[in-house]
Amino acid sequence: MNNKNFTFKQFVIEQDKAAMKVGIDGVMLGAWVDVANAADILDVGTGTGLIAIMMAQRNGIAHIDAVEIDCQAYEQAAENVNSCKWKERINVIHEKFQTFALTAQKRYDLIVSNPPYFIASLQSPEMQRTVARHSALLSQDDLIDGIGKLLADTGKFAAIFPYIEANIFIAKAAVQNLFCNKKTNIKPNPDKPVKRIMLEFSRTKQNLAENTVCIETGKRHDYTDEYKTLTKDFYLKF
Repeated sequence: MNNKNFTFKQFVIEQDKAAMKVGIDGVMLGAWVDVANAADILDVGTGTGLIAIMMAQRNGIAHIDAVEIDCQAYEQAAENVNSCKWKERINVIHEKFQTFALTAQKRYDLIVSNPPYFIASLQSPEMQRTVARHSALLSQDDLIDGIGKLLADTGKFAAIFPYIEANIFIAKAAVQNLFCNKKTNIKPNPDKPVKRIMLEFSRTKQNLAENTVCIETGKRHDYTDEYKTLTKDFYLKF
């Protein structure tokens, strides 16, 4: 993967300044989340701006606010947004999410996040990468509290987590009356265990819709039809 930039079908993500580069997690979440009927969307921890730009591509009317705490990532996201065709509808904000949640003047139909999710794993010696990957500066409790303040009554929250962290988040969110109604398990291939889980929450408890997506068939770089279908609007190779 090119560490300087990543080219999609309708936009390019520059990533030389950002600690976290374009990866499968962000692309899958951005392609998977339900953007229908969302007039106001919030991307928490936007990083390079990838998911915010994906939201703008998929929803032709929504206004997207993208919050990022890291200065270099914020600058990178702003550059990427300003270079894309939907820049008029995307606002990149350099602020701590906890502060933003306290001061924001509106509520959102959709909140989406590829959060810093590792809770107890070994932290990176590079501080910028630690901020991007670990929950030290944005705990699950803080994320849930902010969602509670910012999510519209009929709104949805969507995120991607590793397997263990996903189940912890589901339990914590339910205590705050934020219920998981949609769940997609992600496996590298049919013979591997679930590595990531994409989750959708709302304030109303519903029957859980659950499925599993495998990225590869079992052969390296031989992608499954379901993965191609999910991401075909973005990846050049599909």
